[in-house]
Amino acid sequence: MAHLAVTLADGGDCLADIAGLRQQPELFGRVGSDPTVWRVLDSIHSLGLRNIAAARAAARARAWATGAAPDEIVIDLDGTLLDAHSEKQDATATYKRGFGFYPILAYLDATGEGLAEILRPGRAGSNNAADHLTVLDAALAQLPIAPADTEMLVRTDSAGATHDFIDGCIERRVRFSVGLPIDAAVRDAFMLVQEEDWTPAGESDGSRRDGAWLVELTDLHEHRWGEQVRVIARRERPHPGAQLTLFDTAEGFRHQVFITNQTDTDIATLELRRQRHRSAQPAV
Repeated sequence: MAHLAVTLADGGDCLADIAGLRQQPELFGRVGSDPTVWRVLDSIHSLGLRNIAAARAAARARAWATGAAPDEIVIDLDGTLLDAHSEKQDATATYKRGFGFYPILAYLDATGEGLAEILRPGRAGSNNAADHLTVLDAALAQLPIAPADTEMLVRTDSAGATHDFIDGCIERRVRFSVGLPIDAAVRDAFMLVQEEDWTPAGESDGSRRDGAWLVELTDLHEHRWGEQVRVIARRERPHPGAQLTLFDTAEGFRHQVFITNQTDTDIATLELRRQRHRSAQPAV
């Protein structure tokens, strides 16, 4: 299994690529044959998966103890379509008219390392709060520090904008930054914003982002997410070729909204942290 992990880290995308390690015995020692690799993978059951997860968590704890811990813990959750070119087990049609799987993955933003994932059939729903919480729990179990001991942030796109997921984050004492669909209630809130309420968005170097502005809609939006939840919006001049809604076209700007329970008073900082949301890229 360790040799397979090294193969993936070295760019391998199929089991046969382990031959690259087999050709370097002075570096990797004895490496299993292709049939041995297949038998090992085929023999792994649920207990074996839990043991692998426990080993990864233990290795991460040792690494963090020696100074590898990130300055802040931000977990990105994202679903991504994975095509299958044959009728593999659980492969189904997808919402984009493809065929394959729709896994949800969790990544640690500071290092890009995969923390957890669940493989789902292609027809799985995007807004499945139970699946999001399952992956979040598995990701938290990989971290040497508990949410009760340090502040953590989980980011998702609008697929995470469900009451069950938001309530689950609050119960787990994890901060969240979740994309919010622009529905009629959000559009009504935009219409109440005065031009002078918009403030410039910022760049990571502290400079002003050209053509982008922010506003907090919390007191203007009749949401039901709870008293701790804030609603923050961004508008920007659309780039050439941007896909705009009718509302965007009428207003002349591209709009994005997210909800969060972070307490920072500087919404530019919150929005900049939001923009760093990592899109999941699973290893195949």
